[in-house]
Amino acid sequence: MSAFRVSLDWYRQGGFRRLFPLVALCIIIVHWFCTDVHGGQLLFEVDRIGNVAFFESRYLYIYAHLFALIPVLALSFDRKVAFYREWKYLIPALLLVAIPYWIWDIAKTAAGAWGFNPKYYTFLLLNLPIEEWFFFLTFPFASVFIYLCLNAWLPDTAFLRALNRAEKGITTSLIVAFLLIGLVNWGKAYTVTSFWIAAFLLLWQNLYGSKTVRLLFYRMLPIATFAFIVVNSVFTGSFTAQPIVVYNPEEYLGIRFLTIPLDDFSYNFGLELAVICLFEWFKNRRF
Repeated sequence: MSAFRVSLDWYRQGGFRRLFPLVALCIIIVHWFCTDVHGGQLLFEVDRIGNVAFFESRYLYIYAHLFALIPVLALSFDRKVAFYREWKYLIPALLLVAIPYWIWDIAKTAAGAWGFNPKYYTFLLLNLPIEEWFFFLTFPFASVFIYLCLNAWLPDTAFLRALNRAEKGITTSLIVAFLLIGLVNWGKAYTVTSFWIAAFLLLWQNLYGSKTVRLLFYRMLPIATFAFIVVNSVFTGSFTAQPIVVYNPEEYLGIRFLTIPLDDFSYNFGLELAVICLFEWFKNRRF
């Protein structure tokens, strides 16, 4: 009985909250070491929509960054949003989230789960295009801008109230779906990690985070996802002779929206949720 009381006290004092990220990380690491990446040919041919001559350049990845950054920087000094005032909270959040994603990217690129087409980048740093290093900073930066614009200009809408009523069902459904997709596809390196990171992050935020932040994230997600589709369709070859990012067909679901692997959507979900949660924590010292 004393052991049970100690365990209960530990749980009430937030012990599980502190341990949860470590447990989730261990599960991901176990998968990494227990599941080999299947040797396979990276797919350089996809069913593209068309071919834009301007995109056939080794600077295409840089152009994509500029497309995302320039409008955001230009509008950062809007009085109502004042995005520039938030950078001191956003930059550390971006860097802390980018570190594990950089490690994941380097490791799985080296293992052959995915790769990059040398026709569309400038040079490599630790086996990644230099543009890929900035991917984890540029595009979440733009997503947080969308998040804050909606919060400033549309603080209360019918859509947000509808989300509030449906939030529990949405969150539960997403967590279960992400976990099941990863479990059913245990042998696929990209699928398991991308879906389970999204599931664990959302579960943790649901257990210990602010419902308000979760609702605001859900509201931002359709717009951010539309922007993600526009940019990622270029990365995955919708408008070029070959894709910038090439995938091992053995390591992802094999289902694509346009030319974008379905796994990319869970990948983006986890990345943006992690950045917004940390941003809110740095800003308010709470989730």
